[in-house]
Amino acid sequence: MTLRVTLYALSTCGWCKKTKRFLEDHHIEYDLKDVDLLEGAIKEQVKEEVVRHNPKCSYPTLVVDGEKVVVGYNEEKLREILGLS
Repeated sequence: MTLRVTLYALSTCGWCKKTKRFLEDHHIEYDLKDVDLLEGAIKEQVKEEVVRHNPKCSYPTLVVDGEKVVVGYNEEKLREILGLS
């Protein structure tokens, strides 16, 4: 079964970059949304998506299968929800 992974990040955020690197190092395919690089209505729509999963709207916010969420960089929790040992 393939996981649907979405990473909401900021292009300048060190913790976001660390999360991207973790996903890439573990060969996890993900949809990246660098919120600060978006504009207008699309940016507002994506920010609303973030708030649904993370009311504080902080970054990185990683969403797996639309329900499991990791806020911030937490390697232990990332491993857990991505099924990595």
